[in-house]
Parts: sequence; structure tokens; C-alpha cells
Amino acid sequence: MTKKIILDCDPGHDDALAIMLAHGNEQIDLLAVTTVSGNQSLEKVTRNARVVATVIGMTDVPIAAGADCPLVREPIYAAMIHGESGLDGPVLPEPTVALDGRHAVDLIIETIMESAPGEITLVGIGPATNLALALRREPAIARRVREVVLMAGAHSRGNITPAAEFNVYADPHATAVVLQAAWDVTLVGLDLTHQATATDDVRSRIAAIGTAPARFAFELLDSYAASYRSVHDLPAPPVHDPCAVAYLIDPEVMTTRPAHVVVELTGEHTLGMTVTDFSERSGARNAVVGMTLDRSRFWDLMTAAFTSF
Repeated sequence: MTKKIILDCDPGHDDALAIMLAHGNEQIDLLAVTTVSGNQSLEKVTRNARVVATVIGMTDVPIAAGADCPLVREPIYAAMIHGESGLDGPVLPEPTVALDGRHAVDLIIETIMESAPGEITLVGIGPATNLALALRREPAIARRVREVVLMAGAHSRGNITPAAEFNVYADPHATAVVLQAAWDVTLVGLDLTHQATATDDVRSRIAAIGTAPARFAFELLDSYAASYRSVHDLPAPPVHDPCAVAYLIDPEVMTTRPAHVVVELTGEHTLGMTVTDFSERSGARNAVVGMTLDRSRFWDLMTAAFTSF
């Protein structure tokens, strides 16, 4: 059975690859792509979503722009990784895929409320601002979605600070709202995604596909790898966001553990930390947390998607 998803994102190199995976796998029915300020400004990430759609011929999926700033704090961007465009590296074509006229929050709510209960999965791979705003405007969506899968957080590390992962740090209050809602949440965080490394052999495998979309993916990964070498001194970049989509295609691609997870909102040095308790000492378990990745299985899914275009 296909899984109907709404993909909320901030493209971003790895977001772009997640869109390609979602559109290129027959197990996923991509109902909408919504954008949020995160890796770059809302204007830039929205254009990038349209660029990716243009490259892969995704003309039947509405793309809507959402929140241009977090709920409380000032916006922060990840230009050090994704560059001034948000997709530095490949030559970006002029997008030909139109932007939906609705606000992303309206599109999320309308799509969920017009579908059968339990039919739609929300996949958030950027800051959770749009999802929190949708919950506040229409709390009934929490009872109607199948589940929520977030690329968010970590239980042992950070990447934007020593304690916090970027998506949560960019809007910690929004992530807190999502974790407190009465729906099932899976967190695919850094402890898992740092196993999804795009090594030289993986990039060569993608380049060998030979199609224009695969070449685009290769060029994205090549630029992304250079940024990770420069900023984080890593020999191969972790490809975070597609892991959340891969989990929905094939749950066996990762192992998970239930946990009680809260977001630190007041810490001077720990703002945005996802405090994770795998026991129930801190409270009832409110999320499932990704632990280990079957890396070969993951890259098989990715390359199959790139080959499909």
C-alpha cells in the first residue's frame, strides 16, 4: 500500500534529495510540498522546491510557501552548509513549476481535513513552524493524521550547537508544540542520520546513472560534501532528511526505540536540545526515536529513486 504524505521542508541540499526520494518511489503518494524558513529564507527555499520539481518533472504536486520566521525567536539560516541560494553547487534552472496560491498552513489543514482519518502522514524535515501553526489553527488534525515523522533532534549530540540539532534550534518552541500534541511522532535525529553518509563510492554510483536528475543529485552531493569537509571536518556528509522518507518507504531501514522527549526552551547553552529519556522516569514515552540505519538498504532506495526519473 502506498503512503500518502505531506512533505514540509526547507530546501536545502538534503531536503532536495528527500523530495526526489518521495517523488521517485512508488510506495509514496506525495500529496503536497510545503516550505518553511530554515536552511535559507522562505523565498529562497520555496524557489528551491520549485527548482527540484522542475528538474524531476514533478508537475502534479502542489507546492506552497509557509512561515517566514519561527514562532518566537529570530530566524537563523544554514548558509555555511547550503550556501547563499540554499542549493549552492549545481546550476539551478529557472523553475517552471508554479507555486500554489495557498499558505502552507492552509494547504496542510485542508489536505488533512478532506482526507479520511489515518490516511495522511506528516513528514517534517525543516523547522516545525508550519506544523505547530497548523495545530494551533485546527487542533483536530492531531486526531486525523496517521503519524508525524520529523527529521529533528538527537539524543547524544548537536550540529548547530553542541547540544542542539539545527531544525529544532531554529524553532524550538514549534518542535515542543508538535511533541506535546496527541499524535504519534517518530524522530529521525542526528544519531541516526549520521550513519547515512554519502561516501565517494555512493556519489560515483549516482553519477553512473547518467540521467539529468541523477546528475543534479550528484552535483548537490558533491557541493554538500565540500561544505561538510570545510565546516565539520567530515570526510563524507550525512544525508539527514531523506532518512525520514526512507523510514516510511521501508520501516526495516532503521531500528527505533520509544522515549520521552522534551525540548529545552530556556537553557543558556542548551536551547533546542531534545532531552531524551528511554526509561519512563521523566514521563510517559511520547515519541519513537531512530537508532540504527541499514546504510546499504538506504542507499539502494535512494539510487532506485534517482533511476526512476
